Amino acid sequence: MKVKYFHQLLGTHISILLIAFLLLSVLFTRFVEDYVFQTKVNELKSYGNQIVNESAILDHKIGAKVAFATYVQMLRARDIQFVTFTQEGDIQSPNRGINGLKLSGTEWDKLSDGEVVSVKQDLKRFNQEVTMVAFPKMQGDQFSGGVLLISPISGTRQFIQQLNKFLTLTMVVSLIVALLMSWFLSRSHGKRIMRLRQAASQIASGNYNVKVPYGKSDEIGELTKDFNEMTKRLKRSNEEIERLEARRKKFLGDVSHEMRTPLTTIRGVIEGIRNDMIPYEDRDKSMDLVEKETRRLIRLVNENLDYEKIRSNQIKLEKETIVLREVFEIIKEQLLYQADAQQNEIVMNVEDDLKVYADYDRLIQIILNITQNSMQFTTSGHIELSGHMGHDETIIEITDNGIGIDRNDIESIWDRFYKADISRKNNPLGEFGLGLSIVKQLVELHDGSIEVESTKGQGTKFTIKLPSKQKD
Repeated sequence: MKVKYFHQLLGTHISILLIAFLLLSVLFTRFVEDYVFQTKVNELKSYGNQIVNESAILDHKIGAKVAFATYVQMLRARDIQFVTFTQEGDIQSPNRGINGLKLSGTEWDKLSDGEVVSVKQDLKRFNQEVTMVAFPKMQGDQFSGGVLLISPISGTRQFIQQLNKFLTLTMVVSLIVALLMSWFLSRSHGKRIMRLRQAASQIASGNYNVKVPYGKSDEIGELTKDFNEMTKRLKRSNEEIERLEARRKKFLGDVSHEMRTPLTTIRGVIEGIRNDMIPYEDRDKSMDLVEKETRRLIRLVNENLDYEKIRSNQIKLEKETIVLREVFEIIKEQLLYQADAQQNEIVMNVEDDLKVYADYDRLIQIILNITQNSMQFTTSGHIELSGHMGHDETIIEITDNGIGIDRNDIESIWDRFYKADISRKNNPLGEFGLGLSIVKQLVELHDGSIEVESTKGQGTKFTIKLPSKQKD
């Protein structure tokens, strides 16, 4: 059976209140009864001590009758009766409504031993409800009689009954007030949880534009705050997924085009050679074309493989201390032909002994990829490779004076499949939109960082910070 949270919460509150009120009522009633009857016993003991101390009353000496009458009148005004008795249990004083001592054997033994006997409530012994106290009179170690005092407790019982009625009324009123408050609080909490449930249902259906209002800083308020933060992140993640999906589709289209073009070229050359359609003197040129297109395909495959390896943490770095100038010289040598073709100049600005702690092959890949990217957007300009020492780090800067990157595109250049200039997709350097994404992840694998600064029409500067030595 399904029970709503509101009913569970309300039932829990009412159950706790009922149990608390019942326990309080029982304990309070018991405490009051004990307190009232103990007070009555103490009162009787006080008078009993006075009577016992008045030996003349018990011994019937001269003046005893007057003293006895005085005590009788005083105690009668307080609805207390008493008699004196001998060691044999015979009543000495006139009967004042007490017909016999009616003491049990155990009580009589206590009196004989000099102990005071007190009974808070007695219902049968004197044909009415009474509180009773018996005092012994001792002559040395010998028991010689005593005094018995009783006080009806009907008035005390009535007082306790009235108190219980008042307590019951108070409990009922308090329970009603508590019930209303519990109903209000349970309903309030139920509404807040229902809002969260409805919001969760909307998110499950794909609507991430949800914000649950909250004002109280309790646990549900904190949960609502975390829920809203989760919704924001889910929205951002969904937007990122949609953005990447759009780029993935475009990338697949671009890759299909990029692969179809070289494959068509390669197929045409092969068929031309096989069918003797290409003159012999043009075959070397045709083979160069096949080699060029094959390299394009290999580069596409390698970039995708590198990205997937990095993403799945399959890259293992073999770090060592490397002289940065040697790396720059290798990069310059590899790109010299492409630089000349675009009338670009590669300039090095680095000290001979500057070192960096990195994986050699991956460092080459990082700097080569960024330099190729700079060359892709620079014509008749220069690309500067510079390096200097920072605070426990080696700073590498790759600067060009090319067309620059639009401010709105700077944060996106690290994304997979992103290409800042679609019109350059046929450029053989970095045409697939994977290079800078791979670069960023490789730098982070080296415990480094990479930043880019660019001004449209003036150029771009990439700044890479890598450890200069192995960490302890």
